[in-house]
Amino acid sequence: MPDEPLAAAPVLRTERLILRGHTRADFDECAAMWADPQVTRHIGGRPSTEEEVWARVLRYAGLWALLGYGYWAVREWESGRFVGDVGLADFRRAVTPALGDAPEAGWVLAPWAHGRGLATEAVRAVLSWADAHLAAPRTVCLIAPGNAASIHVAEKCGFRERERGTYKAEETIICERPRG
Repeated sequence: MPDEPLAAAPVLRTERLILRGHTRADFDECAAMWADPQVTRHIGGRPSTEEEVWARVLRYAGLWALLGYGYWAVREWESGRFVGDVGLADFRRAVTPALGDAPEAGWVLAPWAHGRGLATEAVRAVLSWADAHLAAPRTVCLIAPGNAASIHVAEKCGFRERERGTYKAEETIICERPRG
């Protein structure tokens, strides 16, 4: 872990997407995404309030400042439309078994973006960046057992189920991906 604060998120570009650090201008679209029950049914099980989303956006910025990695706001390259949040974190989750110090990948997309391959495209860009810039030998992710779409994205991005665990009294799948 770096001892000095680091710069903001780098900009990543893919065929269809641009990934950049969150700004205040992303808040309304981010809040609308996190307020959608379809989005949150496998992530916490309930829509987020604006206060919770604001704290999440602040946390995203803090990850970059303290760890040198974090979450990106994802937008379509051509239209500029908000796609979602994708990135890496160390949330120090109280998950059993423990995740260790591996960066944890995560992704959440607005409902209109589901089923179009955008999550896979964004996660692959993040993992490619991580392989080039982080010394971590592996990344992990947590997925609710009923979240077939995220399990599919994880598998396409090289994650494999390591084991089943418990997070906030719920079963979770702990997946792992060795450094590319």
